[in-house]
Amino acid sequence: MGCAPGLGVSKLRRVPPDPSLPETSPRRHRTRQRDCILAWLRATPSHPTAAQIHTGLADDFPQLSLGTVYRNLEVLADQGHVKAVPSATGAVRYDGNPEPHHHFNCEACGGIKDVPFGEPRGLRNRVARELDLRVRRVSIDFYGLCGDCEAQAGSLVD
Repeated sequence: MGCAPGLGVSKLRRVPPDPSLPETSPRRHRTRQRDCILAWLRATPSHPTAAQIHTGLADDFPQLSLGTVYRNLEVLADQGHVKAVPSATGAVRYDGNPEPHHHFNCEACGGIKDVPFGEPRGLRNRVARELDLRVRRVSIDFYGLCGDCEAQAGSLVD
């Protein structure tokens, strides 16, 4: 699959490093591996687990350990470049989509889909007014069955 789905690692190596990744401590210094993990995540609409990311990068980085992937994902999440998203099955998946969005979690297969709708109108004001809370951001998680799992469940009933 390469460094990013649809991109060969050679193309990504010619791209300058992402300047939005700050170098704030020795553990958080920029690395080619971290840049590649972020590029791979940003290029896929899926919400892969650390193990799936590791597998996707294995051809280009055969020495890359799963532990290194986990550590880099932790740094990227701390810096706000990716989001750790718990799935309905309990597995943590990672989201590289930087645009504001919500998530749909399939309770059967554990898949996660982006829901690209804005927040409900008036929700922040109502929370502030009725609960005396100040909302800084809104993230809504939906749970149910994806189309494939619903169709499969329907065929089992028929």
